Amino acid sequence: MALRWGGWWWRWRCGASARRAPPPLPPPHGSVPGPGSRSSPPVLGGAMCHFAQRSSVLSFPKICNIFWRFHHTSTSQMCSCSKTVSDEKYQDPFQLGRKDLKNLYEDIKKELLVSTAELREMCEYYFDGKGKAFRPMIVVLMARACNIHHSNSREVQASQRSVAIIAEMIHTASLVHDDVIDDANSRRGKMTVNQIWGERKAVLAGDFILSAASLALARIGNTTIISVLTQVIEDLVRGEFLQLGSKENENERFAHYLEKTFKKTASLIANSCKAVSILGCPDPKVHEIAYQYGKNVGIAFQLIDDVLDFTSCADHLGKPAAADLKLGLATGPVLFACRQFPEMNAMIMRRFSKPGDVERARKYVLQSDGVQQTTYLAQRYCHEATREISKLRPSPEREALIQLTEMVLMRDK
Repeated sequence: MALRWGGWWWRWRCGASARRAPPPLPPPHGSVPGPGSRSSPPVLGGAMCHFAQRSSVLSFPKICNIFWRFHHTSTSQMCSCSKTVSDEKYQDPFQLGRKDLKNLYEDIKKELLVSTAELREMCEYYFDGKGKAFRPMIVVLMARACNIHHSNSREVQASQRSVAIIAEMIHTASLVHDDVIDDANSRRGKMTVNQIWGERKAVLAGDFILSAASLALARIGNTTIISVLTQVIEDLVRGEFLQLGSKENENERFAHYLEKTFKKTASLIANSCKAVSILGCPDPKVHEIAYQYGKNVGIAFQLIDDVLDFTSCADHLGKPAAADLKLGLATGPVLFACRQFPEMNAMIMRRFSKPGDVERARKYVLQSDGVQQTTYLAQRYCHEATREISKLRPSPEREALIQLTEMVLMRDK
């Protein structure tokens, strides 16, 4: 399991002598304190509610000012989201969900039965049991938490487990396709499908995994669930198109980045959580809780992923470091760093295409507080996820989902 809980990691990541916890949650409608309002806790306002309400986002300068105030707020004013779960209530999510995920990859391979040996080998390549199974874990824990909330049943329904399988299949298909688009040569510490079998066959393998996931989805026999999960595939495509583009206006870049992050990463988690909640509970309020939890955890997960691109070595990540810069992508750490080093604007617009751009941009990011600010932003999303899931009836599974938000922040690859 590629997760570390040592305090040294946080001190190194944030450059602080002690762990900085998120500030208190914003008021219901969110507001941005004025420049002289240091006593009020910083809030995300529009940035946090962008995906909840699918409306506006705070301009990037405002976001930066908010996080500057957050950074300079004394720890005595902050409350720790890790205090949400006491030591007595601690539940290891991976232990708690192990029963429901037993034979997960074997069951996925059963969905991929094909007569052509080469196609089968390609499709099964990433289903080797060495992945974290992070998405299926969230899905089965959410299923149990919603079932307990509604009927006090801890059993995961067969249809809910199918959603976990489908989520992992969609995710893996997207990885295969992403590696083709990015011309990636390593994934999870081994060569990519496109490097071994070529781009054309890799595209077909990704397509086949998606088709198998679609068949599994159809067998659930619920049109609402089909609608919810097919939204994920649409979002993946739209997110990839967003990633291929960029915004000239500095104020629009962060909104563009967060929208891309939601569609490419968080939508799968959010809608999979929503799907199992629909299958286990008829209450629309519970469906929204599940969706909001998945959305916020998903965005935080990607924010930390973008941080690790600057702070972890290639061998540890299992993929090349600084990969995003090499692809011309301006992620959270870059966008925050750009506030301190405006000369990065020109590099962002030309997608780091000139010789030396990648090295210079990486240097600027590491000299700035971009990594720190992106980590703080991830904390805020995790805190919001905790706030949402805490609305459900108490259960070991609910506490495990809260612990998962901590694990998202603490992961090192």
